[in-house]
Amino acid sequence: MDPAVFEEWMMTSLVSILIIFMGFIVWDLAKKSKAGRFGSFILFSVLGLGVAAFVIKSVVIGLIESGSL
Repeated sequence: MDPAVFEEWMMTSLVSILIIFMGFIVWDLAKKSKAGRFGSFILFSVLGLGVAAFVIKSVVIGLIESGSL
């Protein structure tokens, strides 16, 4: 296996695991601080924006490398 392909797969999988772990941390934080529905919604929305930025970055890089953009 080419090291570049291995690095790409590992980065994607490990960042995904990190995102899931951060979701657990935010859920635990919302639960312990008794943030309520609105507070929990805000916390997860901010985390969701970070996840969306990571996905958009990956898509844009893929498009640039393929020559479509």
